[in-house]
Amino acid sequence: MVNNEIKGIDVAGKVAVVIGGTSGIGRALALGLAAAGADVVATSRRAEQVKETAEQIAALGRRTLALTSDVADRASLEHVLKESIASLGGVDILVNCAGTTKRTPTLEMDDATWQKILDTNLTGTLRACQVFGRHMVKRGRGRIINIASLTSFVGFYEVAAYAASKGGVALLTKSLAVEWARYGVTVNAIAPGVFRTALNSELLDNTGRGKELLLRTPMARFGKVEELVGAAIYLASDMAAFVTGEILVVDGGFLASGVNQ
Repeated sequence: MVNNEIKGIDVAGKVAVVIGGTSGIGRALALGLAAAGADVVATSRRAEQVKETAEQIAALGRRTLALTSDVADRASLEHVLKESIASLGGVDILVNCAGTTKRTPTLEMDDATWQKILDTNLTGTLRACQVFGRHMVKRGRGRIINIASLTSFVGFYEVAAYAASKGGVALLTKSLAVEWARYGVTVNAIAPGVFRTALNSELLDNTGRGKELLLRTPMARFGKVEELVGAAIYLASDMAAFVTGEILVVDGGFLASGVNQ
């Protein structure tokens, strides 16, 4: 028997929480999910940015909440979940975008720098997955999207802590996917290539590292953060109901590249 009912790439009526959702990639994904019909809570540590992003989401006609959080503080994540349940009815989609990095020669890296990067990028992702994943497992449905990196696959010069954390995010994603698949919860990740943001424009435009990154990208340009929205909407939709444990790379061909000229 052929089932002619095709589920669409649609997040209308869903509730999404985007951790680290008020700047850069996180903000683009939060606004993109809202534009696609989801009610979105974009949360981060900075109250001013949280308020501004909430206003933009509301302007799109979606429900939202202005709540701060810190991935180093489990209680703050639990507060976001509690308020989202009370005001919006639950959380269907979690996007983990909080992250930090610092370029440092590994021989000179101190324990505090290493620990901060690992705690934010890897342990912070775990905390959010635990807090919101428990809610999703109990409901029997949910979509979790983590943010991996090119450095989940290849090494970059003098960012060993960041690479270790993002390699960990990739395998954490697969591990949670295996554990929670039986409960109707999918866990996937997006691995962005090189995307221009307010924080990295100087590096991309005026350094040798930026020139090398551009040379190694076959599309011969850097990504626009809005170009990650389609991947997030797909992974959050019913169309991806049988997709879990995957790392979806959006990189302009960077990882596929050998020789470009």
